[in-house]
Parts: sequence; structure tokens; C-alpha cells
Amino acid sequence: MTRKMWGLIPVLDCSQLLRLCPSQCKPYVCPITTPDPRVDSSQRTMSDQAFVTLATNDSYAKGAMVLGQSLRNHNTTRKLVVLIGPHVAEPCRDALRSVFDEVRVVDVMDSGDTAHLALMKRPDLGVTFTKLHCWTLTHYSKCVFMDADTLVLSNIDELFEREELSAAPDPGWPDCFNSGVFVFRPSNETHEKLLTFCGEHGSFDGGDQGVLNSFFNTWATADISKHLPFVYNLSSIAIYSYLPAFKQYGHDAKVVHFLGKVKPWNYSYDAQQGEVRGHSQSPDQSQLHPDYLLMWWQLYAKSVLPLLQKSYGEAPFSSGFVEASGDGKLHEDVSEHPAPSHPPPQKVSSEERKQRWEAGQIDYLGDDSFANIERKLDSFLK
Repeated sequence: MTRKMWGLIPVLDCSQLLRLCPSQCKPYVCPITTPDPRVDSSQRTMSDQAFVTLATNDSYAKGAMVLGQSLRNHNTTRKLVVLIGPHVAEPCRDALRSVFDEVRVVDVMDSGDTAHLALMKRPDLGVTFTKLHCWTLTHYSKCVFMDADTLVLSNIDELFEREELSAAPDPGWPDCFNSGVFVFRPSNETHEKLLTFCGEHGSFDGGDQGVLNSFFNTWATADISKHLPFVYNLSSIAIYSYLPAFKQYGHDAKVVHFLGKVKPWNYSYDAQQGEVRGHSQSPDQSQLHPDYLLMWWQLYAKSVLPLLQKSYGEAPFSSGFVEASGDGKLHEDVSEHPAPSHPPPQKVSSEERKQRWEAGQIDYLGDDSFANIERKLDSFLK
């Protein structure tokens, strides 16, 4: 009987059931709006957040432009800001304006009484004081500072989910953070406290990293969420000192940091051959990974050099390129501002090499290369 009853009940779809319902019983249908995929939460806050860098001279301005262009190439939704020193040439400033949303000239001596008085106590920290100006960008709610000798390899907008002061460990002393990349909240109050602290305590390493680590002294122990993964601040020094880890995790690198005295712009580039020149002339060659160095120059050649050529016009400037002349030799395409040359490395004694090794000054691509070490070990084991 039950089976026969079910056979008499018609099967209705939803639209048929709604037609059978009284009007007062019909559900209110709320139209579903599909959000524009181009407008997400990060983009809605883009004008309120910014990546910030610093260029104190024309050379660092080139680095800043490569950094800014790498952020643009990886589709950042945040503003780009560069703080520049008064010595940056006007053509360089014009080129910077083509990459950055905001170009702000900063000069410690004109920044107010607090900075002026602090600098009088510690004039050796002039560049550090200039970097601390980033805390005065109070028209932004949150920023990520990046040194001009960094290069972005993928989109890193997720850094804005972190809080002040978030940074990656320094390869030389992991209980310290490296100040080449850090998340912060602009604040005039924090800025004044930093300047006062700087003037009273100085810096244990003579630069901004020592000051910031002393000021934000709970970074190592208080909150693990403020420890950025090392891939957000990967240094070539660390690549060579722990090569197995680089082989395991290096493909996830998001930011490369060209630590050391010799920067990418101190080299030369042969556009015809697509090669970076000057490796053998630099005693610090081991600190710059050749693949990342080439990547830096390729981006410079494609996106930055045209901006500089447009800004300088007929005026000469150092392009960093080398060209083949009639005699078949390569000559640097420079002007009245040639890049610094480096004398060829001199042969050092075994004792000096030992001292350099213990001080962390290892020539991984020269005398201290893996192949040379392997040959030395083989000679002892035979």
C-alpha cells in the first residue's frame, strides 16, 4: 500500500514547487553579486600601505629602480616609495619618479630638533638616521622597508599581514634580524624614540641594524610570527656557506639580498654576450650569486637603463655597459662618473687565508672553492 502511495506522488522540481506556494510563503530571493576579481581586500588597502626603500646616491638609485621594477613586474598592489638623499642627481630623480609613486628627499640635518640633537652626539650614524626617516611616512598605516640592494623574485604582498617589527634572521648571527627587509608601522612617536635611543646608545655594529636590533630587542624570543622565513631575505653569503640548504629550499626564494661591499652596479654588463663582467676583479665575488647577479643586470638593461637614458638625454652618465671596440677589446660605456675599479686580488699566504676564513671572508669561487678544497683533501688522503 505504501509503495502504491509513493507511486502516486508527482516528482516536482524547485520552480514547480514555488508556483504551488502562496505568494506570502515564497522566499525572498536576494540577488547574488559576484565580486570583481580585480578588487580584493589587499587592493582596497593599497593606497594605505607601501614598500619603502632608500637611495643616498646615484649608484644606490640604480639599485632602488631595479628593486622597484621587480616589485612592479610581480604585480604588487601596494604603493612604492623611495627616500633619497640630497646628493642624488636630478636626472636620477626623474627616472625614480617613473618607477615610484612617491620620491621624497630626506636630509637628517633638516629633519627637526630631535634628529639634529641626536646626530650631534653620534655623527657617525648619519646614514642610519636617514634610514630611520621611514617611520615618518605616517600617511601609510603599514610599510615594508627593503634595502636598495635587494631584488624581488615573486609577489610578496603577503608581508603586509605581518606586524612591526617583522624581519628575517641575519645569516651572520641568527638571533639578530637583518634590517634589509622588515615590516613596520610609521609613527612619529616611534621615530623620535628611535632617534633618542640612537643618540644615547649608538649602534653595536655602526649601522642601522645594530640600532634596530637593540631597540626592538625582544624580536628573537617574544613572537615567532615576527620571524620572516629566510626566503624573504636570502643572502648570497648564506647560499655558499650552507649550499645543501640552498639546493633544498632555494627554489622558494622570494627576495635576494646582495650583501657585501661590492654591489651589482659595481660590475659591468656585456649586453651582446649577455654576461656580467668584472667577477675576477672583485675580491668579494663570492658574495654575489652569479645567477641572481645576471638577473639583476637583465632587469636593469630592459627596464631601468631606458629610463636613465631618457632622463639624462645628451648628458653623459655611467651606464655600466661594456662595448666591443674596433680592436676587439671590451670598453666600459661610461662617462665622467665611472664605476669604481677593483685591483686584481693579490696572492695571500696560508696564514692570511686561515685568518680570512675564520673571519668569514671566504673566497668560495677562488682559492677556497669546493674543487680546491676537495683536491687538498684528496692529497692528504692518498
